[in-house]
Amino acid sequence: MSSRDSEGAWPWLWPAKEANDAIPRATTTLLVIAITALSFFSLFWRRKNGTAPFPPGPRGMPFLGYLPFLGTELHRKFAELAETYGPIYKLWLGSKLYVVVNSPLLAKEIVRDKDTTFANRDPNIAATIGSYGRRDITFSSQGPYWRNLRKLFIRQMMSNASLDACYGLRRQEVRKALSDLYKKSEVPVGIGESALLILINVMMAMLWGGTLKGEKSEAVGAEFRKVVAELMVLAGRPNISDFFPALAWLDLQGVERDMKMVHKWFDDFIQSAIDCATEGKTNELFKQQDGESKGSEQKKDFLQIFLDTEMDLEDKESPMDKNEALKAIHMDIVVGGTDTTSTTVEWVMAELLQNGNVMNKVVHELTEVVGKDKMVEEHHLPKLKYLHAVIKEAFRLHPVLPLLVPRTPHASCVVGGYTIPKGSNIFLNVGYIQRDPKIWDKPSEFRPERFLEDPSKYDLSGNNFTYMPFGSGRRMCDGLALAERILPYVLASLLHSFEWELPPGAQLEFSDKFGLVVKKMKPLVAIPRPRLSTPELYMLR
Repeated sequence: MSSRDSEGAWPWLWPAKEANDAIPRATTTLLVIAITALSFFSLFWRRKNGTAPFPPGPRGMPFLGYLPFLGTELHRKFAELAETYGPIYKLWLGSKLYVVVNSPLLAKEIVRDKDTTFANRDPNIAATIGSYGRRDITFSSQGPYWRNLRKLFIRQMMSNASLDACYGLRRQEVRKALSDLYKKSEVPVGIGESALLILINVMMAMLWGGTLKGEKSEAVGAEFRKVVAELMVLAGRPNISDFFPALAWLDLQGVERDMKMVHKWFDDFIQSAIDCATEGKTNELFKQQDGESKGSEQKKDFLQIFLDTEMDLEDKESPMDKNEALKAIHMDIVVGGTDTTSTTVEWVMAELLQNGNVMNKVVHELTEVVGKDKMVEEHHLPKLKYLHAVIKEAFRLHPVLPLLVPRTPHASCVVGGYTIPKGSNIFLNVGYIQRDPKIWDKPSEFRPERFLEDPSKYDLSGNNFTYMPFGSGRRMCDGLALAERILPYVLASLLHSFEWELPPGAQLEFSDKFGLVVKKMKPLVAIPRPRLSTPELYMLR
């Protein structure tokens, strides 16, 4: 979201990107009034037939609901409202009803006790386009298609065997990044920007690294990074069409139009890779490298793994188009594995630079486990207990998705003694829960030791409802297995290969900004200095 988008309270409600995108404001206002009035009437008519009351919550304004008061920092406003209204509350945003859950007990009701009821999503317009019309794992409705796709993704692409098969591709891209950083030694670099570059290159290599070859691969990679960045901005941009669905056909802000353009580029790019892999095409972009024999050992990417998989369609009434599913999964991996992970890298590095004693413990552990005459390998990661505790503490204090991805009940039900209407959007406020002083000792302090005291108490699989950075239940993040490898590998490599310090006169600050992911308000800049025993270790081999 640009700085212009952030000025004032919801400044995006009326402006259009171009003059011809807008309709007269008076007409829009009348439409908003009519739509919202119908929505309120429909909800209250349903309420008459129920016994449990609706959750408490702020009244807001007629027709607009709480939109004018929400501001630009949703996670902070929702935490503030939690202090007023307690463990669960509702609020209208335009013509749509949202329910915010702020307690582990009620979160358990939703993700465990009534998981099947709350297993659907209501994605915004940009996410719907990007997910091939809700055909990906994240946004498709529960049913045979979703179950088959999820089973394929978890059992095949996210299996230990598959992740091991493409480790060489991850390793190659991380080593390239470390070599580039070595050449920039003593020069300040943006941590988040550098991490994002590493992760996009890693994801590209893992997705189609054994297929995407040729002289133009670097140029395409640069364009790919640009498209991914634009996609993330559009997916996180507040859109009036999402809060007033009956106005969506007008596309007042041009979000739908822009997202379709970005998505077409992405779709064409993936289709080129699929065509090459399935039909054996050879072109300037995807040609085999000179001198590479058919019998040479190849690192296996996700595209190859997917195409080699025999898909078992258990439910013949809900067939899954393999090509469409493949594209949707690629989009999930790109969106879920780049911006979120690079943002976490930046938060971890900021906390380590702020807490020198913690940084010293991490570096000491890396020296003991890896040694200064070697580079970090993935087989070292299970031994890095303290680094994992640092990552967990960063997830607790700085969850990149503090409200997770909203759930939508397919039927009205009761949670915590309150009626939750069908079709409403449910936020699990894990950012608030993970800083709740009634649950956590000194919750504002960065103290990784809390995760060493009882390692089995908190993991990332969502079994403890006081700590759910990746969600919980059947709709938790399906890419957890990949995240548990990539994030510590990138962090360990950066921290083991270089000493990091702030530029002279620079000061750390920890303010954040809300968007598709919650980032640092001021990007972190630090100076890398080589710490390994010989320069040769930084050279590509």
